[in-house]
Parts: sequence; structure tokens; C-alpha cells
Amino acid sequence: MAFAQLALQAVEFTHPGMTAALFSDLTVQFPAGWTGIVGPNGAGKTTLLKVVTGDLAPQSGTVTTRGLALYVAQRTDDAPEQFEDFIWAPDATVLKARLRVSEDWPERWDTLSHGERKRAQIAVALWREPAVLALDEPSNHIDADARRLLLEALREFAGVGLLVSHDRGLLDELCGQCLILDPPVAVLRPGGVTAAMEQQESEEESARHTNEVMRRTETRLQAEAQRRRVIADQKSSAARGSKSKKIPIHDHDGRAMRNLAKVSGKDAYAGKMVAQMNQKAGKVAKERAALTVKKRYETGIWVDGASFLPRDTLLRLPATSLPLGGGRQLHLPELEMGGRSRIALKGANGLGKSTLLRHLLTHLQVPAEKLVSVPQEISAEDSRALLDSIKRLPNDELGRVMITISRLGSRPARLLESALPSPGEVRKLLLALGIVRGPHLIVMDEPTNHMDLPGILCLEEALADCPCAMLLVSHDEAFLEKITETDWLLTRDESGDTQLQIYK
Repeated sequence: MAFAQLALQAVEFTHPGMTAALFSDLTVQFPAGWTGIVGPNGAGKTTLLKVVTGDLAPQSGTVTTRGLALYVAQRTDDAPEQFEDFIWAPDATVLKARLRVSEDWPERWDTLSHGERKRAQIAVALWREPAVLALDEPSNHIDADARRLLLEALREFAGVGLLVSHDRGLLDELCGQCLILDPPVAVLRPGGVTAAMEQQESEEESARHTNEVMRRTETRLQAEAQRRRVIADQKSSAARGSKSKKIPIHDHDGRAMRNLAKVSGKDAYAGKMVAQMNQKAGKVAKERAALTVKKRYETGIWVDGASFLPRDTLLRLPATSLPLGGGRQLHLPELEMGGRSRIALKGANGLGKSTLLRHLLTHLQVPAEKLVSVPQEISAEDSRALLDSIKRLPNDELGRVMITISRLGSRPARLLESALPSPGEVRKLLLALGIVRGPHLIVMDEPTNHMDLPGILCLEEALADCPCAMLLVSHDEAFLEKITETDWLLTRDESGDTQLQIYK
């Protein structure tokens, strides 16, 4: 591996059609080891990875790298470059074994699970020994065992690594620092994502407190200035009244003259105090304006209009078997799903979760407009089409969708300006569109994949309170534990076939 180097100097990037930069004047030098790239969906995490690896050119500034720089995409549509070379390379044997990549995978790429594809992507990238490696959601789709293998492999990477992930544990275990993106600002913070976010929250809370103290001080000074202005006006009126009186001709000792001078002096002093109060209030206002206070957005979703299906049964299927390829079978018992079911579909990669899900979706007794179905992956072409269709919605429905998007942690204005939403934003769009139409059933394949950390927490809260039925396919045990009530577990038997077992 060549000596690793990655530095950005005054880099600015704006996508065509956007009114504001994703990042501006970004100057940072990345050390060897892993740096987490953290921020909400649409903040520019994927864009930054593509800029540093040369897939995108910034509008201004410079990116300095030394050695090979590789970007490993979120999407798993296509086999990685040099996959065939990797499969037959003598020096790839250890990586193939470690990440369990089979020699027949290039020929049957279309039949691989997304988890298997993700392992292949990362294996090929590590084999190529880049000096700079930018990984976009590497733990998407993979089960717990594959995640452990991935973590061990990534720990041995000796170059400059940039890691975008919704997996808080992975970021904490690998990263020595995190770059927090909040367009157009980017701040490099020490530690994993937990430490970085705690530091950011502490600073934001301190800024909010300081802002509130300064606001109260400014208000008090303005009120005092107004009070003194009233006093000054009263004394000025008194002074004018005194000036209108003639000095008696027999005022030999000048008493009236002295009294007039006293009134005039008090008038001038009161005016001076008003000016001082205004000056102090203006100084506080200027300091407050220079203070950066991050806006807080309301989170959590009330699934307005969602309801239980009037009848008790959404699905009833007899026991059957489905082909999985390679002569393997998926054996199913009798299956039933009610209007109040909360089902978690679990199992290791390659056991047939996606096959089963496709089978279930073709037999559901749910009106199409009352079904929210979010697949594991959505192509770039379909993502563009979805965003275009949402932009054409009637204003009232578009408004409800955008409010839901906002409460999932994304900024609607930035999303509507984009030509291609990020995979995480696409998932939020599909979910938001279904939610505002009042679903009877929500089906999500790997619901936390591609989602940012705030979005996952909002999604968890929304689904936990949702009054409709749910079927969630996920490796995220903590997420499922808070939402579902019944487990459909896929396991492999001694013959190599898959069995579905049901636990309540």
C-alpha cells in the first residue's frame, strides 16, 4: 500500500439546482485509521465520499490524496469492478475465506442476497489495498455473524478510512474521530459517534442557554431604556414649562435661575442614561446575533389516519415449500397475519427472507392504497421517479408528506431541490407517503438500512405507536424488540433446506 494521505483545503460543493452548498470552505486533514462521517440523510455524507475519492469534482478548493482512493457504494445493484480477478487471485484466498465469498458468486450475482453482495463489495475493495477507502453503509443487509467478520477485517485496514454508517456500534468500535456534517458546516470531533454527538449536544445546549440569557438581558435593557425615556420626556416637559416662566424682576439672589438650571441638568442626564441603555442593548443584540444556535426540529410521527383493518385476517396461507435455488427449499408452515399483527421476520443472510417476503406480498388481502411496502433496496431510476411523483402531488398532500419527512429528521427544502435522493431519504419518502394515506399494514425490509441515527429513533417511536399491522424484516434485534410481538425465524436444517419457525 502506498503512503496514505487525504487532505481537503477550502472545499465547496453544491449539487446542480440547489440554492445552498452542502459544505463550504471545508478544510480538514484525515489521519490514518477510521473517521466516521456523520449527519442526517441529505446532509452530503455520500457526496463527500465521492468528492474525496474523485468521483465528483468540487466547485472550489482542493482535495489532496496519495495512493489509490476507492469508494464503496451503498447500493448493491452491480457487481464490483475486478470481481472476477479477485475470485481467482492467489492473494485473495484469505479475504475470501474471512468474508465467506464463494467462487461462483460472479456467475450468480442476481441470485445473491444483498448481504452477500455487500460482503463481496468490501472484500474486493480490501483486496485492492487502497490508500484511501470510503465505505458507504458497509453493515447494511448483513447479519450479526457477517458483521463480526466485517469488523475484524476493517480493523486491520492501515490506510485512511472514511466510514458512513447508521450502525452506532460500528462507528464507536472503529473510529478515532467523526466529521459531523450539518450543511454548510462540518466539524471534526474526537472519539466515536457516541462521544462526538455528546460533545455536540453539550455545545448546542450551552449555546441555547447563552442565547436565552442574552435574550433576557437584551429585553431587560430595552425595557429600562424605555422607562428612562419616559422619565426623560417628563423632565423635558417640566423644563420647557419652567423656561416659559419669566424670571421675577426682584429675584436678586437668582433662586429661579438656579432651579431652572437644575431641571435642565436632570433633563440632560436622563437623556444620557437612555442613550447608554440603548447602547448596551445594541451590544448584547450584536453578540447574540453572532452566536450560532442550531434550530431544533420536532421529531416523532403521529401516524394520522392509520387504523386496524376492519376484518381480522390480512393473510392466510396453507403450508407449502418455495424453491431457493441450487436445489434448496424453503419449507413453510400454515401462516396467518391479522389486522393487529406485529411480526419480525428474522434469519441469517441467504436463508430466503426476501423470497418469503415476495411470496407474502402477492397473497395479502389489503387494498393497495392501504399497504406501505418499503423494499430492501430501491434503484437510482426508481428513486428519481418516486421523488418526481411526490413533487407533483397536490399541495395539501405534499405538505403532509414533507411534514412527516421533517419529523423523520430530513430537511424538506433540501430534499425537494435534489435530483436524486439518498437511499435513506427514499425510504423516508416511501414511508411518509404511505403514512399520510392511513395504512392498514406496513411492510419494511431492513427498515434501518440507509437511515441516519436520528431517523432510526424517530422511526422506532413512530412504529411503536402505530395502530396498524406490521411485518418487519431486520437483523437489528434492539429495533425489533421495541416494536414486534411475534418472531418468524428462518433456520437451516441438516439437509441445507430452510425451515420457518414461529415464536410468540
